[in-house]
This record gives sequence, C-alpha cells and structure tokens, in this order.
Amino acid sequence: MITLEDLKKIEIVVGKILSVEKIPDTDKLLKLMVDFAETTEITDELGNKTVISKSRQIVSGISLYFPDCSVLIGKKCMFVANLEPRIIRGVESQGMILAVSTEDGKFSLLQPNDEIPVGTRAK
Repeated sequence: MITLEDLKKIEIVVGKILSVEKIPDTDKLLKLMVDFAETTEITDELGNKTVISKSRQIVSGISLYFPDCSVLIGKKCMFVANLEPRIIRGVESQGMILAVSTEDGKFSLLQPNDEIPVGTRAK
C-alpha cells in the first residue's frame, strides 16, 4: 500500500505524441517524442530571449499492440512525467505512458477526452 502523500508525488500529465519509432533490435520497445506543453527560454549573446517548446523522449514496451506505430502520432495520452530518467536498451526515457491490459490480451492507452489540453495535470 502507498500513502496518500506518496500518491501526491506522482505527476500525471496529458501529453501529445509527436513522433514514434521502433527501437532497433527489440521486440516491443518504441521511442515516443511527447509534447507536454513545456517550454524553455534561451538567451543569446545579445540578451535576446527566445521561448521554445521542448518535447520529452519516452521509451515504452507497447509496440506489440501497435504493428503500425504511426497510428500513435497525434494521440493525447496520460503520462507519469516526474520519473527519474532511465536508460532502456541504450535510450533514455524521461517518463512513462499509462496503459492497461488484461490477461486475455486486451489493451488500452489511458487517454483524456479531446477537450483536455496538452500539459494538463491530474488532480
């Protein structure tokens, strides 16, 4: 069992999948580039500031459920966004996509309805 305080530490965020590619020499791993509506500010040598959006790389073992992984592009899904980065098969993962599956092979990504914007955090 975890406490309510433990649960409050988990940042569950709506992300939009921007690109997907199969990780070579693996059966089930995909590399997802995900938009969480995060930005970073860059200042050049003249002091000019530019705000750019940044995406995160997520490695997930879901490719068996998506033979054509391109169907994931553009989907909004729920992610754990504050996991410590981890190297999986030589590729850094900066979060985790949330999904459910049953013993008889049914599978579903956890997806918000279309009205919920990217970057929205679960409460």
